[in-house]
Amino acid sequence: MARSATVKRERIVDELTSRSLEELWLLRPENVAWFTGGNVVVDAASDVGVAAVGVPADDGPVRLLAPNNEIDRVREEELPSLEAAGIDVEAERYEWHESALPTAVVDRRRSPAGADVPIDGLTTVDPSSLRTPLPESELDRYRRASRETTRAVEAVGADLTPETTEREAAAALRSELARRGFAAPVVLVGGSERAVEQRHFTPTNAPLDRFGHLTVVAERGGHNVAVTRTVAFDPPAWLRERHEGACRVAATAAAATLEAVRADAPAKAIFEAIRRAYADAGYPDEWRRHHQGGAIGYESREWTAGPDSTTAALAPMPYAWNPTIRGAKCEDTILVDRDGIDVVTSTGEWPTSAYDAVGFDVSVSFHDPLAIEE
Repeated sequence: MARSATVKRERIVDELTSRSLEELWLLRPENVAWFTGGNVVVDAASDVGVAAVGVPADDGPVRLLAPNNEIDRVREEELPSLEAAGIDVEAERYEWHESALPTAVVDRRRSPAGADVPIDGLTTVDPSSLRTPLPESELDRYRRASRETTRAVEAVGADLTPETTEREAAAALRSELARRGFAAPVVLVGGSERAVEQRHFTPTNAPLDRFGHLTVVAERGGHNVAVTRTVAFDPPAWLRERHEGACRVAATAAAATLEAVRADAPAKAIFEAIRRAYADAGYPDEWRRHHQGGAIGYESREWTAGPDSTTAALAPMPYAWNPTIRGAKCEDTILVDRDGIDVVTSTGEWPTSAYDAVGFDVSVSFHDPLAIEE
């Protein structure tokens, strides 16, 4: 089985050849992480990292470009997959006070060159299509990241009380994920009052009260994993019914993804199945109130499905569908290949039920609210 970095390099070379370019510079952190497995983020608010990677169209060395105060650390700590794949790396430094990273790329590029951010004199190349599907050699690492993300969320969830505030729960999630080596680009916590009114419940000082939703997207080594868990203290009678409806929609999305992969169908086919499932559950307009998810991987979503989505559903690939019905949410990450569906955000330590997909002879086990006695 080819090393993942080797597979990715081949994809880049094919793209460069099709565009008649000599090299591609990756500056965006998610793209550097995709290719190298390393982290070049210091300032999370910046569109570019502290180092850039130049991939040539020939078999020459990959070029690492960084300022003098970053290059040794990045070379030693953040290029694990390149070293494992036997890819030669040529490090080039510049003085931190003499240039910004995009300017340093301009000064050192091979012409004609491309970059994943707009830079004068270079062709802008969006490598997002090159990030899918996941290489086979990367699937086990993705599964490990998914299990550990889930363990972190479930450990926090099991210790919550009705008095815990949304912000306290969010802080605990970030801490537990960080302890396991994850960044947390998305942390949402909604208590029983706000979860009914909001679909993106950014944390406040409100207590969880009767129930709470914990939603994260966690990232490690470039891999993003999405998971939601619900804790129930004194839940309203409607929560179970709406949760089951959302999970049936999620099961339908998973089954439709598998069918789309096998039929080489676009994402809009999956979306149509999702819309039908909402109607079957008795909530025909709920899909309008929040996006339904899509492929995940090196961003929180590589793409989201909609009525006009022409993006192809590829495999093997992780998908995170996140249907909501007012006050209820179902979200796990699944790995889909042509042989089936694997719910990778599953630890065996949280209640689950099997949910039948609408219009497919498929059932998928998703996670139910955890009942916590006061």
